[in-house]
Amino acid sequence: MENITMRMLRLPDVMAITGLSRAAIYAKCNPKDKARYDPDFPQRVQLSANTVAWPWLVSGNPLAYRRSQTPARQPAAASNRHKHRKR
Repeated sequence: MENITMRMLRLPDVMAITGLSRAAIYAKCNPKDKARYDPDFPQRVQLSANTVAWPWLVSGNPLAYRRSQTPARQPAAASNRHKHRKR
């Protein structure tokens, strides 16, 4: 059975786990941002007047949210940018 724990993460931790910028994280939490809002993204919680944190389920894989949201990458095509380089 998998051990699941809820932790409150501050912005730098959320940025490190998701690979998203500060602006992208706040956009995912904002229903007014129709293009980037993600209802599945954890909503921030106000801890004090100047402090917010995001509730995060930490299981055996702390990157579970990021991996579930990242589309599978296609292998990169061979780059031709060096063929036309003037020396």
